[in-house]
Amino acid sequence: MSTSTTASVSTHILDTSIGRPAQGVAVQLSARTGPGADWQALGGTATDADGRCKDLPALPEGTTHVRLDFAVEAYFENVVKKQADAQQDAPANRDSGAGVFFPEVAITFAVVPGEHYHVPLLLNPFGYSVYRGS
Repeated sequence: MSTSTTASVSTHILDTSIGRPAQGVAVQLSARTGPGADWQALGGTATDADGRCKDLPALPEGTTHVRLDFAVEAYFENVVKKQADAQQDAPANRDSGAGVFFPEVAITFAVVPGEHYHVPLLLNPFGYSVYRGS
């Protein structure tokens, strides 16, 4: 059993529409010390070539809730552009609607001191799934 006084968090993103890690997605980390407390922005990073965030900030002591904010709109706009460039006759947009359906994804979860929380995001243009990994 860990004796740490804080929890730790890691994440990665898999773009299930292409079966590859989602590189270059901005991720912001926030924490709070109870259900009624204000969110404290801790900082952020972007996913690497493996879709992982290896340098998320540490959580402050007393953290009970964590929020990960994923800015996925720019990522999908880039993916769509690359696909259209690769297939000149491909539509420039995956949907005839107004661009990306989920421009951002916010995941909030509870933590306890001493535990590590790996929270993968499985992402596609019209949906996402998240779970506690290992």
